[in-house]
Amino acid sequence: MSRLLLTRITRLVVHNLLQMLQEFKEFIMKGNVLELAVAVIIAGAFGAIVASFTNDVLMPPIGQAMGGVDFNELKYALSPDVVGADGTVTEGAAIRYGKFIQTIIDFLIIAFVVFMIVRTYNKMTAEPEVEEAPAGPSETDLLAEIRDLLAKK
Repeated sequence: MSRLLLTRITRLVVHNLLQMLQEFKEFIMKGNVLELAVAVIIAGAFGAIVASFTNDVLMPPIGQAMGGVDFNELKYALSPDVVGADGTVTEGAAIRYGKFIQTIIDFLIIAFVVFMIVRTYNKMTAEPEVEEAPAGPSETDLLAEIRDLLAKK
């Protein structure tokens, strides 16, 4: 009897697993999920481009204009660096506010680009404003006009 029960349970589990895999396949093949996956991949690549632009193109001239400052090296040391017996240097704890400034600039660039994309999309998909027809006489005005015309005859 236990063997029959085990067989039925196994069939039920396999059936449920296959049904779940089929539902997952249907879900993943929907257009929105695929579009989202592509968007995430493109966003990751775009983030890397922006980070490179900030670190390699934008920040060096700004640092040079500020007297040769390297933003990657800007930090507030909490503990000193430690030099080991073999000459290896272990950095001490520090608040690296220079890297934080670069990350903020990265964010601002990405946020501005996303804003411009959304703004352009909204302009392209906006429905044109329909001018309202000028308000004509009300029903009461029309009835009064008809009454006056009939009174003249």
